[in-house]
Amino acid sequence: MSNKVLKIEQLSFPWQTQDPFLFCAYHKDNYPAGNDQAAVPNQHLKGRNIGQDFAGKDGWSMYHGSEVPGFPYHPHRGFETISINKEGVIDHADSLGAAGRFRGGDVQWMTAGKGVQHSEMFPLLDQEKGNPLEMFQIWLNLPRASKMVEPHFKMLWKEDIPVIQLTDENGAKTAIDVIVGTFDQTKAPAPTPDSWASNPAHSVGVFTVKMEANAKWTLPRTQSNAKRTVYFYKGKQLKVEGYGIPESHLAELKSDAEITFQNGEGTGFLLILEGQPIGEPVAKYGPFVMNTAQEIQDAFNDYRRTEFGGWPWAEREKTHGLEKGRFALHADGRTEEKPMI
Repeated sequence: MSNKVLKIEQLSFPWQTQDPFLFCAYHKDNYPAGNDQAAVPNQHLKGRNIGQDFAGKDGWSMYHGSEVPGFPYHPHRGFETISINKEGVIDHADSLGAAGRFRGGDVQWMTAGKGVQHSEMFPLLDQEKGNPLEMFQIWLNLPRASKMVEPHFKMLWKEDIPVIQLTDENGAKTAIDVIVGTFDQTKAPAPTPDSWASNPAHSVGVFTVKMEANAKWTLPRTQSNAKRTVYFYKGKQLKVEGYGIPESHLAELKSDAEITFQNGEGTGFLLILEGQPIGEPVAKYGPFVMNTAQEIQDAFNDYRRTEFGGWPWAEREKTHGLEKGRFALHADGRTEEKPMI
């Protein structure tokens, strides 16, 4: 490796991450047409391990869903989830009474803090043709001082996420979605208030990148103690500082240096995660991420006792119907409504 490209590694599931990130899952599913309940028609469920279906049969998985694909209600404590929706529909509901529906280009950011239950379901709204879904879920750690803050969620709507359009000397274009942090002088929407990313000094960045064939661009430097990883998750050829990176590989990069990317034939797609490490002990088990094993045990005990407020919805796999548009209902009763896209 060079002094700029520190490591190249094939992607596993979930994707490998560096502190302050804990986890990154990429979901690409080509779901069939849905029924009048926005669920999977029964004939498509045969031969699947319902409740634990990650096999990708016929190009899609049910995950933990039984009728609607997705992740029925489950608890979290001690970290944050950033759900980036590139295509399809995601329905959110949680134990605080908050809910939402977001589509391709939207991002949901949830601070679990001291404990919350939530569900993320993938309703099949189109009854005539397929329902493709493409999304990332990223787990961002919370420092010890913030692990027991009040839960919180917010939407970063597509209309509010800056997209930088770069054109190289040959006219090839690169588009960069600035989801978290700052790219050059362009700032993303504000993060959740208790996030590690809420302090600009921590240089947390989350960017998605789409490169035209043969496009070239340069990633600006960030602070020297940050960690930086690029994921080449879809495309044919990519060179990073002259190193060939195969599709479905990551590269860990030097953070305080400019990094040049050169795409090959076909469109290339990247995810970039960067930020200053929290640098604290990490104890994690299932849905809980704390600093010690005793705190993990305490989380299980608290959940058994309180269920983090219980589940206020009638359905375990909560969806919001066929006709509902993009929206967010917050725990304080505030509602955001957005036009269809």
